[in-house]
Parts: sequence; structure tokens; C-alpha cells
Amino acid sequence: MSDARALSYSDWLTASNASRLQQVEQRVVGQLLQTLLYEQVVPYQRQVLAGKQQRFIIASELGVEYHCNGLQSASFDLIRLDYATLERIDADGQRSSPKLHQALSELLSGVQDSPHFPSFINELEQTLLKDLQSRSLGYRPDKPAHRLDVDALEQHFMDAHCYHPCYKSRIGFSLQHNAQYGPEFAAPIAIVWLALAKSRASVNYAEHIDIDDFMQREAGVPYAEILRQQGKDPQDYCLIPVHPWQWQQVIVTTFYPELLSGELVWLGESRDRYQAQQSIRTMANVSDKTRPYVKLAMSMTNTSSTRILARHTVMNGPIITSWLQQLISRDETARALDFVILREVVGASFDYQPLPESRMTQTYGTFGAIWRESLHQYLRADEQAVPFNGLSHVENRYGDGEQRPFIDAWVARYGLEAWSRKLLQVSVQPIIHMLYAEGIGMESHGQNIVLIVKDGWPVRIALKDFHDGVRYSSDHLAHPELQPDLVPLPASHAKINRNSFILTDDVDAVRDFSCDSFFFICLAEMAIFLQQHYQLDESDFWRMTADIIVDYQQRHPQHRVRYATFDVFALHYEVEELTKRRLLGDAERRFKSVPNPLHTFRPTAC
Repeated sequence: MSDARALSYSDWLTASNASRLQQVEQRVVGQLLQTLLYEQVVPYQRQVLAGKQQRFIIASELGVEYHCNGLQSASFDLIRLDYATLERIDADGQRSSPKLHQALSELLSGVQDSPHFPSFINELEQTLLKDLQSRSLGYRPDKPAHRLDVDALEQHFMDAHCYHPCYKSRIGFSLQHNAQYGPEFAAPIAIVWLALAKSRASVNYAEHIDIDDFMQREAGVPYAEILRQQGKDPQDYCLIPVHPWQWQQVIVTTFYPELLSGELVWLGESRDRYQAQQSIRTMANVSDKTRPYVKLAMSMTNTSSTRILARHTVMNGPIITSWLQQLISRDETARALDFVILREVVGASFDYQPLPESRMTQTYGTFGAIWRESLHQYLRADEQAVPFNGLSHVENRYGDGEQRPFIDAWVARYGLEAWSRKLLQVSVQPIIHMLYAEGIGMESHGQNIVLIVKDGWPVRIALKDFHDGVRYSSDHLAHPELQPDLVPLPASHAKINRNSFILTDDVDAVRDFSCDSFFFICLAEMAIFLQQHYQLDESDFWRMTADIIVDYQQRHPQHRVRYATFDVFALHYEVEELTKRRLLGDAERRFKSVPNPLHTFRPTAC
């Protein structure tokens, strides 16, 4: 055990140095300020500095100003602040590094009466504390980062969401829980296996799966013997794993009637050990990397979303990914693009539907699991996989030594323009192909795309998380006869999560589902990053992106109608206002119309 790990769960606070605390607090305050400016929650002024830099000035009603250098980028007008330059200037001209609560009271006085404000403050506080905890770990990779495998990179990329201010809140986790189950700590985790009476369960799986054989291999516990010893017939039960935190915090106290009745039986912990991925609730099997990932329901909140698994999404995972794989396998262009869909092969959930409404509210989404294929079974010789959101990672960002981009060795080897163009080719084409050729929008943000490289050269991508990560209009599918029969979205779910839907009549909502996730989040982050670290002009980045899209359109004139229907060159996209949602709630739509950098390169035929 390392010295950092050997510290008690509170001693690391006193062991953390003041410089690290300041860096983390500057990021939390700066990232909050960045979103407040972009979503026009607080007014600001700008001063032009050298190069493309600007100075953002926010005047508080209390006579205090906040100053920070940064840029208003050419990518959707996104604002990127240099958190290290953030400073507070009081009425006497005294300059200091702002504290979180100081900034909240001075910048957000106008929304402090919102009923959502206290929970938002808590999320920010917990983000600061848990990020500081992970930065105090003393972690060092055992080899250059660009040579780590994909599982090690899930620990290595500690920066988390680059836009959401509550990027590491993990509400529900104590600091001890965070050290036990947070991906930065890479602690081996044994998951808990339960047997649930089939009369209380919902299970779905892909056609090629033998469910009994699958569960026997996955569980690794003598469940049949345990059940027989209790006088129960194993044929009357199905198996569902739960996260150990969920078992302790939720399952025992919420499903005690089923535990007492014998409809729910504790079987023990897994022999295999798992490691949390960046999403926290997705577990990678580290005992056998070719075994499926398992995504587990967790009643904790991160980036302002409760990480439960609704029954309909658990059931729809195998249906949707089998459908996507069917479409790809019969399409010559899709096969030639060689991208991977990590199929969700089994889903299992407690069936909440027969419960009284009061108990359904208490239990909804808290007990379920989805098994997803392992990426390792798709990697070829000499291939390496990298989570897409890690491509803009800067090594040693919070350390004392040289700061270097994660991709630096690859850019140096292949050249900036060649490497960047290839990255865009392998990532853009599958996303637009599924939109244009099939009429399907995909929520492909940074954690849902894995770049596959060979000696650092991009060769293809893998896409994942489809149980609620597609959107389409039935009238605009290329193959409506193959449309899957989905488990419908419950009205109660739609009421509390207005943005969670798959079927729509709005074709712009289909387009924006892809464009918000992929262009606005993934590619904009890369465009800004490459400009800041390699001086690649953002317009050149978007020109390369547009060239790839136009080339696709010219090579596939049969989809011409869809190029207009799903117009990725539109003047504007609609994107979610994540901070406004946290401050003001979801009583009304919180979306922002943003200028599309691709529009400048719109082909004349559009």
C-alpha cells in the first residue's frame, strides 16, 4: 500500500499542500464562472489582450470584481478561462484568489432564493473536496501515459467533465466511499450477487446469449447450492449483481420486504475483482479483461444526474444494440468504416410496475444491471484504446514539473495536421453515417467514444452506452421495417426527466442529439485544445471536419434528402444549459442556441 493510500480517510486533508488546494479551488470556481458567463447568468465585459486572449471582467453588486484571462472561441462561442489567472479585486483594490463560498455569495445573489440553490452549493463543495482528495493520492503511472492500456487510462484521466461545474460531486459518497469506489483510486471491487424471484424481475438479452450459461459464468458463486440449502428452487430465481455501496446504502433498507420474504436472497461477493471506470457505476472485470463490463444502478448523484438505471432502459439496451449491429452488418459502408458497437448483451432489473406508487417512487431505478461487451475482445494485435475525453488531457496539470499534452508523442511523430485529420476521419464518419444513412442520432460524448490507435495513429473508434443513447424519428428511418419494438418510457419517468426520450417527431432533436454530444462537446474541446497547445487555428480544425463531411456526402449521393433533413451545417444548434438547470430547475426548457462553426464551410449545394 502506498504512503498516500495508507493515510486515513481524513489525514490526507492535512497532508495536502496549500498550492494544490488553491489549484483545485480555482478550477471549481473558474469552471463555475465559465458556465455562468456562457449561459448568460451573470453579465460581463471583455478586454482584448495579446494574441487571441481576452480578459473577462465580472462586476458584483457588492463592489467586487472578478477578473480572469481566457478566450471566446470560434467553436460555438465557447468560453475557456485560464483558471490560474482568476482573481478577486475588492473595493480597496486588494487582489486575492477567490474562495468558493465568497464567489457564490458575490456572483449569485440574484438566484439565492431558488429552491435548487442549496443542493447546487453542496454539489460544488463536494466536487472541490473529492477532486482535492484524488489529487492528494500521490498517483504516478508506471509508464509514459500514452503507453497505458485503456483500463489504466480510466484511472489516469482524473480531470472529469470539462464544462459541468459539479464535475466530481458524487453526492452520497463519503470520502471513505470515494477512496473505495472512485475510479482515480483504482481499488479492486467485489460486486454483490443477489438472487431475485423471477416473478419480481425483468430480464432481457441478445438472441445469441444463453442466459443460464451466461449468468453461471458471470456470477462465479455457487448460487444453485446456496438457494437449495435454503429450500428454494434455483429455477425460480434470476441473478442480479449490485454495487457494494448500493447494497449497503439502498438495497438492504429499501428492499427489506423482499429479503424477509425470501424473494430476494444474498448470494455473496464475486470472486472476480472489478475496477470502476470514469462513469463510476460501470465496472470493468480486472480478473478477466475479456469478460463484459457491468453497469450497476447507483443512487448517487454525479454531474447533477442520479445514476440509477430505469427498468425500461435496462430492458432496451440489448434491443437497441442488436438493432444497431443488424443495421451495420448489412451496410457495406458501415462495415468499411470498421467502427465497433459495444453491444449491451443482457439487462436485468427489479420490476417496479406492480408496486404501490409510494413505494415505486422510493425504489425506482435502484436495482438493475446492464452487461456490455468488453472492448478487449475487439482489439487487434498492436492496437491500443484511449477514452476520447482523455485526448485533451494535460499531463502533470496539478504537479510541479513539466506540463505536456497526453497526445504529444503522437503529434510529434506524425505531424499535427496529419494526426488531427486522421482523428477526425475515423471519428466523424461513423457518427454522420448513422445519422445520414440510417436516421439515428447517437449521444456520442467524450466518455462514450473510445479511440483505437496503432502506434498512436488513429485507426477506428468504438461506441458505447446505447440503452438511452439513441434518438430517432420513425418516419425518417432508412429501414423502418427493422425498427425495434422498445419497452416504452413510463409517464412518471418522462415527467421527472424531460430530456430522456428516444422516439421523437422533431428531426432537429435527432440531429442535435448527435451534434450536441459529438460536435459541441467532443470536437469543440479538441478544437480549443489543439489551438491552445499546438496553435492549430480553430477554423482550420472545423474546415478539416467539414471536408470530411462533404466528402462523405459526395461519395454517397443516395442520402441527399437526409443531408437537408439532418443539416449538420445549420446556422445554429441547440445545446443544454447545464448550470441553469441546476440553479433554476427543469420547470421550463433550458437550452441555448449556439452558432455552428461548421456553417462557415457549408457546401453550396446544401
